[in-house]
Amino acid sequence: MVYFTLRCNLYCELHLNPKQCIASEKNPLWRRLIPPIDKRSAKSFIRTNERIRAREVRVIDENGEQLGVMAPFEALKMARERSLDLVEISPNAVPPVCKIQDYGKFLYEKDKSDRAARKKQKIITIKEVKFSVTVDEHDYQTKKNQAVRFLGDGDKVKASLRFKGRQMAHRDLGYKIINRLILDIGDAGLVEFMPRMEGTTLHAILAPSKKSEQAPRKADPPPGASGSKPADPATPATA
Repeated sequence: MVYFTLRCNLYCELHLNPKQCIASEKNPLWRRLIPPIDKRSAKSFIRTNERIRAREVRVIDENGEQLGVMAPFEALKMARERSLDLVEISPNAVPPVCKIQDYGKFLYEKDKSDRAARKKQKIITIKEVKFSVTVDEHDYQTKKNQAVRFLGDGDKVKASLRFKGRQMAHRDLGYKIINRLILDIGDAGLVEFMPRMEGTTLHAILAPSKKSEQAPRKADPPPGASGSKPADPATPATA
């Protein structure tokens, strides 16, 4: 009863109809009280125009020239006169730095630079190579070559070996296989985690060595190019 009374008092202070607010479950009160926010601003957390709450800001115009320190409403007035926006580009500075510019163009250039930075970013993935205690020589060589190829591509390799049933009594056989793999790979990879047991699985993690990362790949020859020079055309016979 006390909760219902407090809700009714809140609705009266906000000049709202309690019956309509209680009945509208799809549109609760807290959603009505929050002002609409630009989706692009909410995504990038950039204050613009009227959302800049600092007492004074340092303003830069669209040409990169500093206009000095002034109140936000004065800077916003100058931006409106130029049909542009006031964008807070450095909120942690004292005072915050704002620039007069087109907000849509600013977001486009920011997204473009972020995409370019993501393209230059190198993503390292972990490729797993599974062994068993009863692995034969042919399968071992095939999986070893796979691990060397993964390391050459710049990926990490997780060599795992699972013990089944009574094989847990012969863990030394599993350690021999993983240690042999580490020795056979040699300079192609570095041991990041030595062989260790987790439950019934023995695994080790290998990382690509600096030599394999810095080794340049041979470029493919252009189409139509051959090792031998083309023969000179035959000269016509003179009379």
